[in-house]
Formats: sequence, C-alpha cells, structure tokens
Amino acid sequence: MDLSNAELQDLSGKLGSDCPCFVLDRPQIATGRGDVLEPVELDLKGYYLKLINPGIHINTTEAYSEIVLSEQKESIQKVIIRPIVEWKSHLFNSFETSVFKNYPELEKLKTSLYNQGALYASMTGSGSSLYGIYVNEPSKSNGNLFERIVKL
Repeated sequence: MDLSNAELQDLSGKLGSDCPCFVLDRPQIATGRGDVLEPVELDLKGYYLKLINPGIHINTTEAYSEIVLSEQKESIQKVIIRPIVEWKSHLFNSFETSVFKNYPELEKLKTSLYNQGALYASMTGSGSSLYGIYVNEPSKSNGNLFERIVKL
C-alpha cells in the first residue's frame, strides 16, 4: 500500500502528536503540539550525535505542569543558522529548569556532555533523554546508560 507523506503524517499523528516529524527525512521545526511542521535548512553532515537515555521516567503531565518558559530572544530559525557553538547561549529547552530541579542527575549528564566536548547539548522534549552534538567522535560514558553515537 503506497501512502503519501501527508497520509503517513496523519496516521503517525494518531500515535502521538509529535510523531509526524519522523515521516520526512529532513530537519523541521515543530510548533503547536508538535504537529505543525516547518522544514528548515540545517546541515549537520560530518558531526557526531550522542544520545543518552538514563532510564528515568518523567511524567509528562508533571513536566508540563511545572514548565518554566525561558525567554527566547531570537527565533529558532535564526539561532540554527548561527555556528553550533553559539547555540548554547541562544537555544533553550524550557523543560530543563523544572525537570533538572526534580532530577538533578539529568543536569549532571548534560554537563558531562559539554565536558566531553559537545558543541551543544540539550534534553529532548520533556525528558529524560539528552543529546550532544560533537565535531569529533565522543567516547562512550561509563555507567549503565543507554547511549548511541552516530555520525551524521
């Protein structure tokens, strides 16, 4: 059965409001509930991505009820055209403030990504996974974390 991208996005939206972004193989900025997608130009070829899932369950309702919105001075579209090393000062995940307060080990993991040479690091969505973007291949962490390193 051949389905169009629009049909696939519609079906995947029934799995979760933020699932349609995975249908197209290209960077997109999601707004709304994660279901309004805008393609963007972003080339990370040659960089390394390290993804860590510490196995901590973050209750989504709790995360949303405690969110502290950070003041975004520039739009994401403007920030991502800057060099990646500048993202740290301009691109924020608003969930981090409250989630890190409740789960300080996640903030330590983010700090460790920077200590290992990440140009940029962040928590994904409402947590608990984190990622770092690197110029050089990072080493695996010690511990019982699920992690994956890929060259983009």
